[in-house]
Amino acid sequence: MAGVTEQRRSLTDEVRRWSDDQLVGLLAVRADLVSPVPADLGALVNRACAPTSLRRALDTLDAFTLAVVDGLVALGDPATYADLRTALLDPPDAALRAALDRLRGLALVWGDDQRLHLVRALRQVVDQGGGLGPPVGDLLVAYDDERLCALAEDLGLATDRPQTALVAAFADDAWLDDLLASLPAADREVLDALAWGPPAGAVADALRDVRVSSAATPVARLLARGLLVAVDEGTVLLPSEVALRLRAGRLFRTVPVTPPPLATTPLDAAEADRAAAGQAAAFVRHVEEALEAWGVAPPGVLRAGGLGVRDLRRLARDLDLDERHAGLLVETAYDAGLLTATDAWLPTPAYDAWRREPPQRRWLALVEAWLETTRVPGLVGERDERDKPFNALGPDLNHRSAPAMRRRALGVLAALPPGSAASLAGVVDAVAWSVPRLAGTWVRTSLLPWILAEAEVLGVTGRAALASYARRLLDGDRDGAADALAALLPTPVDVVLLQADLTAVAPGPLVAELARELALAADVESKGGATVYRFTPASIRRALDAGRSASYLHALLARHSRTPVPQPLSYLVDDVARRHGRIRVGRAVAYVRCDDPALLDELLATRRLADVRLRRLAPTVLVTPATAERLLEALRGLGHAPAAESPDGALLVEHPDVRRGPPPPRTVPLSYDPPPTSPHLLARAVKALRAGERAAAAGRRATASGSGSRGDVVTTLAVLQDAAADGRPLWISYVNAQGQASQRVVEPLRLARGLLEAYDHLHEEVRTFAVHRITAVAEVDDEPA
Repeated sequence: MAGVTEQRRSLTDEVRRWSDDQLVGLLAVRADLVSPVPADLGALVNRACAPTSLRRALDTLDAFTLAVVDGLVALGDPATYADLRTALLDPPDAALRAALDRLRGLALVWGDDQRLHLVRALRQVVDQGGGLGPPVGDLLVAYDDERLCALAEDLGLATDRPQTALVAAFADDAWLDDLLASLPAADREVLDALAWGPPAGAVADALRDVRVSSAATPVARLLARGLLVAVDEGTVLLPSEVALRLRAGRLFRTVPVTPPPLATTPLDAAEADRAAAGQAAAFVRHVEEALEAWGVAPPGVLRAGGLGVRDLRRLARDLDLDERHAGLLVETAYDAGLLTATDAWLPTPAYDAWRREPPQRRWLALVEAWLETTRVPGLVGERDERDKPFNALGPDLNHRSAPAMRRRALGVLAALPPGSAASLAGVVDAVAWSVPRLAGTWVRTSLLPWILAEAEVLGVTGRAALASYARRLLDGDRDGAADALAALLPTPVDVVLLQADLTAVAPGPLVAELARELALAADVESKGGATVYRFTPASIRRALDAGRSASYLHALLARHSRTPVPQPLSYLVDDVARRHGRIRVGRAVAYVRCDDPALLDELLATRRLADVRLRRLAPTVLVTPATAERLLEALRGLGHAPAAESPDGALLVEHPDVRRGPPPPRTVPLSYDPPPTSPHLLARAVKALRAGERAAAAGRRATASGSGSRGDVVTTLAVLQDAAADGRPLWISYVNAQGQASQRVVEPLRLARGLLEAYDHLHEEVRTFAVHRITAVAEVDDEPA
């Protein structure tokens, strides 16, 4: 424990010599250190040496920098730069120095070329460097004295102090080389299989007593000679001394200094952008179509949460998509806050605001949500360990590393020249080199392929090349990305081509208002480069139910048609409008009102309305115990066009798209990477650390010299009054109302009625302190410690 304390104290001294820019750099790359801001630099170093924080820092390192860490672990503390370079097979000097500078910036390594120190706590986090096992001395502590004596005797060593003799023998390279040379070929094959790691092997009954004279198998003979050491009933380890002799003294077989070469396919950049923009426009359109449909007929929420398989299949069929594409669509809409769950899956009020935005801004909102979410749409349709399928919008689709992996994968593409496409295998290998600790088997075989496929569907990439506007988005230029995408999207049109077969052809994406009105008055018949709408009596009635009039529809069609309005379409609108509202339905429970008594006579005589149980209340009014909705449905089934009316007799306009759910609760995603901290807040954090360091130093000096007043209220008041009069800074120890003690440097401004008003350097603001809560006070040098 004393060694760890000394190590940390030395690292703390190193950090205290850092500039503000260096501290800002540390807090920027290790964001977990800044929340909450440590009290002083000593507390910062203690937090940086915590195992959890060290693992997070290691997870950000590339394969070569991790090899540098392994080399420092294997060489021991301290190591020299020359020895480290030799151990790493003489990598380029620039690459090794860059790796060491990065480790210094992460507060994992400190010191100069002659004495390179690795943070000692890091040795407890990582395995023995270079894939080596522990040294033989550490392994033999598991053996009792009887077994140690038998092992020394079989090797011809002294048995009075067997462990010391064994450690000394294995440290003798010549002795160990002779022992290895005497082995049969079968024994040597076992050792060679473990030489380059991992150094552990699975063996049944590993702790059994074995002697050279009775050993009959290669593993038994190696255990009898100490070349393998049993650590439990089923595991043996290869000592590091043996592995190094088998490797001819080399720590590493190869050292991955640079990422693996990435094979690329050159494309026309403009063509790739056009392909990506087409996908982006289609994705935005599909999200709008899906949520418009769910606003009218929302699917239910499963009892365990999520969207049912049948509902997802129905959505995929309606949008002419595959189920994986549909799952990505609803997941992205949910992540963007456009979709929420009540008793059903409903669009949110934010969806209405999103729909009014131009297409490029709508795409931006969707892609930013996809980049930052921890949810993995690719899991939809997969099965868990209990063979239960993952449902879209379900609660079990989170993976903490998903945002980091998306940024890594797209970063590989962003590093290529514009218009360059890379293979899936190449991107996966590049990401695995950049963060090998995070890129496990599942990430390489499942998550990364899903990410690249989703990027293509979203329009982030086109033909496997990163789109130019997506490159700007990854660089943080949101407005530039939106403008670049807008230039690639087709200009929305406000015209259609009306045809005599009661169809309308939209020659391109329609402006929002026309698209909405046309979707209300007609049904989509086919999609593609041009969308075909079909007018039917039901679709015209739908528009009339929503408050549109026949004259409005005639004007709309005439204003936006590039061709004359066909006569059949005009007749269809007039015919449905003429019949629309002749029958009026209200609540009696429900009633039917019509100015034509003969028509009501016809309804009373219709056998298909028998279950509605109509009866005449007046010559022009019928009533029924059925609901108004049931009555409307029955009358429409007979080909009539009834209209609903309100209790005061006014026409009740139906709005099929008014169902909205409450905004979803905004929770911070449990991402592996903490959210980035702004440069301004990082600078404030460094100022707080400096202030805390100054207060701690003042407290140490006051304690050492005995100059601080403690418990003497009169002396405390006198010191505070003098400091307020002279404008001198003071160190105070203060206990707040919750009983929490803190130390800080303040500049007293005014002392009155038992309260001290002072500028607090820790929080950079004027605060008020109760004098009776100040437990100690001392003078502070003008210059920070």
